[in-house]
Amino acid sequence: MTRKLIIPVVLVCVVLFSSCAAKKKLAAAEAEITQLKADNADLTSKNQNLQKQLDEFTAQRKENMAAFEKYRAECEDAKQKLQVVRAMVAEQYATLQEVDKKIADALANFNDKGVDVYYKDGLVYVSMAEGLLYKSGSSTLGPDAKAALGNLASVLNEYPKLKVYVVGNTDDKPFKKGGDNMTLSTDRANGVVKILRDDYKVDPTRLTSAGRGKYSPIADNSTTEGRAKNRRTEIIINPDLVRIWQSVQDSQ
Repeated sequence: MTRKLIIPVVLVCVVLFSSCAAKKKLAAAEAEITQLKADNADLTSKNQNLQKQLDEFTAQRKENMAAFEKYRAECEDAKQKLQVVRAMVAEQYATLQEVDKKIADALANFNDKGVDVYYKDGLVYVSMAEGLLYKSGSSTLGPDAKAALGNLASVLNEYPKLKVYVVGNTDDKPFKKGGDNMTLSTDRANGVVKILRDDYKVDPTRLTSAGRGKYSPIADNSTTEGRAKNRRTEIIINPDLVRIWQSVQDSQ
């Protein structure tokens, strides 16, 4: 082959080779572009999901912060109320300790007749034996009973906000054939309340009476001594819980 023929052939081969190489590069570039687009779409989707999670987290954080602030405010309110209650309870405790001493002094002359004054669980108890207050089986108060209740009333009237519960108790023996001890204990409690109200001007809104019959014994009913202890009337002086509650409400 002559030199003149070789040169054109070579040129054609070069062109063909270059064309094939260009096509391969183009295909590779297009494949890379397609992959980049897919990667970009994947990253965009992930970014959107992350943004969504961030928005949800932010919203949840705001909600949690609001709930925490509400809880903190409630705790502070509860703390203030607790301080009020503690102050009121301390005041009531001091008052009842004072009342306990004054009643004990006022009734000291009746101790040998079955009067017992003591403080227990935040309450002042005045226990009066049946022999001081009534004849057996009766709900009529005698002279000694009225005198003792008069001394008690003088102390109660010094503390007009304290509540007074009068509870009658009996032993387990019927006081007469077919007698109803529950009725007897209730009548006795009512009799004490009436004397305190009518004779000694204790505010009746402070007074509550109840009968428990044989159902609250403090001694063994199988013995004479035990039954005598169980036949009693208890006068229980309570703190002014309504005042404490009202103070809590006012502190809001």
